[in-house]
Amino acid sequence: MAAWAADCAARVVALFEAEAPGDARPRALISRARAFARGELGTAEGIRRRFAGGVGAGEVTAPAAAAAARAAGQAAAVCHMGAHALGAAAHAANAAGLAAPGRPQAVDDEVRWQLGHMSAEVRAALRALPPVGTDSSGPLGPGLLASGQLGRIIHDLQAGVAQHGSG
Repeated sequence: MAAWAADCAARVVALFEAEAPGDARPRALISRARAFARGELGTAEGIRRRFAGGVGAGEVTAPAAAAAARAAGQAAAVCHMGAHALGAAAHAANAAGLAAPGRPQAVDDEVRWQLGHMSAEVRAALRALPPVGTDSSGPLGPGLLASGQLGRIIHDLQAGVAQHGSG
């Protein structure tokens, strides 16, 4: 799941970089997610470093840039808990929508891309997660990822995964 989450975040990282040129922290987080996916970064080390190199919400002013940074942070957190992959995807889709206010279909287009670029293994892992907002703990429990636009995006992703069966 970490590689797919990194792919989702990588699609929107330029939105952050447009506002903060030279700040490589989101790209470093994406690289860390990819290293974890390749087995080059162990779970314990990934968890130890999960908060290192993050970008604070107030460090950029454009909502799309902040959402892109959050997508990278969620991708790096997959080593801690696989459900963060849905957080990365949701923030990436939200960033795409925020960057294109005149294109109301931008979020849905991004969700379709994300669903189309999942491996069978990612689909199976995502199907094993509880539906957003139904678990009392974890990233999919009540809170930021379960509410508003992010909750709707994760709901749509989970519905899309369920529709595609095992393949």
